[in-house]
Amino acid sequence: MTNLKIHAAVPADLEGDLASLRGDCARMAPHWVVPDRIVSLPVSPSLIHGVTVPQASARLLDAMSEYGD
Repeated sequence: MTNLKIHAAVPADLEGDLASLRGDCARMAPHWVVPDRIVSLPVSPSLIHGVTVPQASARLLDAMSEYGD
C-alpha cells in the first residue's frame, strides 16, 4: 500500500495576494517532476507547417502596438 496524503479542499481565493499565490505554488511544487536535463534539437524550417491563426486573433495582434511604444 502506498502512503497517500489527502488534502482538504481549500476555497479559491480569487482576490488573493502575492503571499497566497506563493503558498499555492509551494503546495503544488512537490507534484511537479523536473527532468534532469532538457535537450532541444534544431528543427528544419521546412518541417514547421500547418500552423493556422484564426482571423480574429490575427486582427487582434495586428491592432497591438509594437513593443516599446
